[in-house]
Amino acid sequence: MGIKCLFSVLFSILLFSRADALFGHGLLQCQFTTLDDVVYLEQIFFNKVLQIQYNSTLGKYTGYTDKTRDIANGLNKNPSLLIEEKRHEQNCKKHVPLFFDIFSKPDVHVEPSVRVRSVKTASGHHPRMLICSVHYFYPKSIRVTWLRNGKEMTSDVSSTEKLSNGDWHYQIHSYLEFTPVPGEKITCMVDHGLLMKPKLCDWDPRTESENNKIAVGTAGLLLGLVFCVAGLIYYKRKTYGRELVPVNSI
Repeated sequence: MGIKCLFSVLFSILLFSRADALFGHGLLQCQFTTLDDVVYLEQIFFNKVLQIQYNSTLGKYTGYTDKTRDIANGLNKNPSLLIEEKRHEQNCKKHVPLFFDIFSKPDVHVEPSVRVRSVKTASGHHPRMLICSVHYFYPKSIRVTWLRNGKEMTSDVSSTEKLSNGDWHYQIHSYLEFTPVPGEKITCMVDHGLLMKPKLCDWDPRTESENNKIAVGTAGLLLGLVFCVAGLIYYKRKTYGRELVPVNSI
């Protein structure tokens, strides 16, 4: 369930100056739960009791006493007045997105980070798939495309939806199934509102191969270290577990 927010304007009228003075006040309210659920209200109260109200959902005035019902009927017969209320409703709807931008969204807009990597495909027409992962960007609007030697590719391309991280930032992943051709250049291009120009991330099979070799070498080193430590522990246990035999003097 959404939380209803409002911004309002208050005006008041004080009749007489005695302690038992009569008090009237009016409220102009713009109520909303989402950008698509906006209600404009005008309300007149007398001694804290609602007397008459304009509600944009109904598009008319409503009176809550015999006298104010007569007044509301008269106001509803005035086309120019109802047109003016419609204008107030539109102004209300126009300012709600501004309210969201100021109070509901993060202060820092973040440029997307982009990474391209390849994986082998288990099935399909192509032996490999490129994955372009775009992380931690805001606002949500973004466009991710693939280029082959500078020309946009549209076939064998798929993408996830924009996924929320839960902190107002988003991520998206685009996939390209392809058959590697020597000498070609494949690029993931990201177009985002915070970028002065699209961000280009090239797939370099040589760099990926070197990274794989480094990863394999690191894994081998760690595995060797584990065996070395295990052997040392075994040796220590065997050494300290031996029973010492006394040597008799001749």
